[in-house]
Amino acid sequence: MANFITSILFFLFTFLSSSHAIYNVVSLGAKSDGTTDSTKSLLKAWALACSSAKPETIYVPTGRYLLKPVQFRGPCKNRIVVRIDGTLVAPSDYRVLGNSNSWLLFIKVTGLSVIGGNLDARGATYWACKTSGRNCPAGARSITFNYANDVVISGLTSINSQITHVVVNGCSNVMVRGVKIVAPDLSPNTDGIHVQFSSGVTITRSSIKTGDDCVSIGSGTKNLWIDRVSCGPGHGISIGSLAKDKNEQGVQNVTVKDSTLTGTDNGLRIKSWARPSNGFVRGVLYQNIIMNNVKNPILIDQKYCPNNRCPKQSSGVKISQVTYRNIKGTSATQVAVKFDCSSSNPCRGIRLEDVKLTYQKGAVQSSCVNAGGTAGGLVMPADYFFHLVYERNS
Repeated sequence: MANFITSILFFLFTFLSSSHAIYNVVSLGAKSDGTTDSTKSLLKAWALACSSAKPETIYVPTGRYLLKPVQFRGPCKNRIVVRIDGTLVAPSDYRVLGNSNSWLLFIKVTGLSVIGGNLDARGATYWACKTSGRNCPAGARSITFNYANDVVISGLTSINSQITHVVVNGCSNVMVRGVKIVAPDLSPNTDGIHVQFSSGVTITRSSIKTGDDCVSIGSGTKNLWIDRVSCGPGHGISIGSLAKDKNEQGVQNVTVKDSTLTGTDNGLRIKSWARPSNGFVRGVLYQNIIMNNVKNPILIDQKYCPNNRCPKQSSGVKISQVTYRNIKGTSATQVAVKFDCSSSNPCRGIRLEDVKLTYQKGAVQSSCVNAGGTAGGLVMPADYFFHLVYERNS
């Protein structure tokens, strides 16, 4: 009933507020049976909307629509709304998506809104291939925005992506709101939302349950705002991994607030490989975060090495001006705060304020290597004070 009312209100608003057209994909030949290929119908709707001099709407009604990998290319002449009340379904053969890099790709579009709907990538057979050790394709991200500006993604649900669910790459001014992401905790490389080379991205009021990072923040990200996100299962909210390349853009001005992590492998993590890099991380604020049985609640790892093929060098990534404020909850491991920073580029300006983390099986501990900063208010684990090298005000 709620979806029905929302759809009625949407149509009323559309008709009363403007004279622009609504391109219903069913009217253009799409079938809602989940087995008939509807790719051409969506591309036809996109071509009509993109070429219009007026703002236009593409509408996907309730039902299941089989969709092969598809690219929605711009630039377009005006704004486009893609309204989805149904479910877009991937082909049953995982190789159809697996060889394509992206399932739904929006590229070089300015003024785009993707509202509602479900994406079902049917990733289980692809994960089975990956875990079996067979020769498998690289896998597809469910929905990708490349070089797009002024984008709104609202009310979208992504289910069982082959790899990353949502990618924001080379974009500016992007709002991700009310998104729901669902995949099993053991599904490999299924990051929830990945942001890189982008500025002015907001992620808010979203629920992410997946098998890798809930949010992964890559190089070239600046002015990123994350709030009211529920994460878990997953690998936490991560900056990096960085130092993949020597010449790498930095990450700056990142805020994560008012969020909850539950049962995740990591909490608030910054990670880089131990190799030369001119990258950096600076101006990060974590505030009002609740940890529920999180394995590594606060972690800076500059010796990141997930496959045991470690370069065994020193990370060139410079980490500075990172603040943890009002971080509370429970750690699933005894070491709740761990700063393992670079020997050649120690972390600077680390600030802990009102951090209270407990460990049910004993005294909580911290570990600090090559890091300097300050602490204020109540800080638990308290042994942080014995490890931290303080930077004094001159």
